[in-house]
Amino acid sequence: MRRALSVAGGPTAGADVPVGAVVYDAAGRELAVAHNERELTGDPTAHAEILALRRAAARLGRWRLDGCTLVVTLEPCTMCAGALVLARISTVVFGAWEPKTGAVGSLWDVVRDRRLNHRPTVYAGVLADECAAALRAFFR
Repeated sequence: MRRALSVAGGPTAGADVPVGAVVYDAAGRELAVAHNERELTGDPTAHAEILALRRAAARLGRWRLDGCTLVVTLEPCTMCAGALVLARISTVVFGAWEPKTGAVGSLWDVVRDRRLNHRPTVYAGVLADECAAALRAFFR
């Protein structure tokens, strides 16, 4: 999570909400990192999670990310939670809860919906206070 925090507030984060994501392979090797780039690119789908998934898939040469772990500083939204399921991510680790748009336990629980064909393991609230503090500072 500390790696995701450093990516979230890195020098290229600019005007984007400081959310950082890291994808690791099954052996714990870092495959991809990303921070939000919606403001930078003008792309509404440029959330840290989506960008990290795309980069990890490109690096592996396959869309299935089974065996991989995504670590992200903020609870994923519905778009990102859906992408995690579709990418077959094995584990999701997130920091701060997002009560307004969270889809991994707060408002919805997309990744654990029994109607879906894949349900990753979830570890929630990891370094939650530090992750939330970075967001509060940004919005001040």
